[in-house]
Amino acid sequence: MLGAAVLTVTGQREALIANYKGILEYEDSFIRVQTKNCRIRISGARLAIDYYTNDEMKITGHIDAIQYES
Repeated sequence: MLGAAVLTVTGQREALIANYKGILEYEDSFIRVQTKNCRIRISGARLAIDYYTNDEMKITGHIDAIQYES
């Protein structure tokens, strides 16, 4: 799908989200991101957004769960 979010996870330490629209919540235990079609919630410990651009962001830390919310 054109414009759909792309989530790439490397182990439990790193996640890249492409084609997101905005950051809804940002805590060290969870991060919620709005995409075109849904919300993505990443839960864990010591989570941090290493960088973000208009198109992509990198989240690092100990990732325990990834949930898609409609």
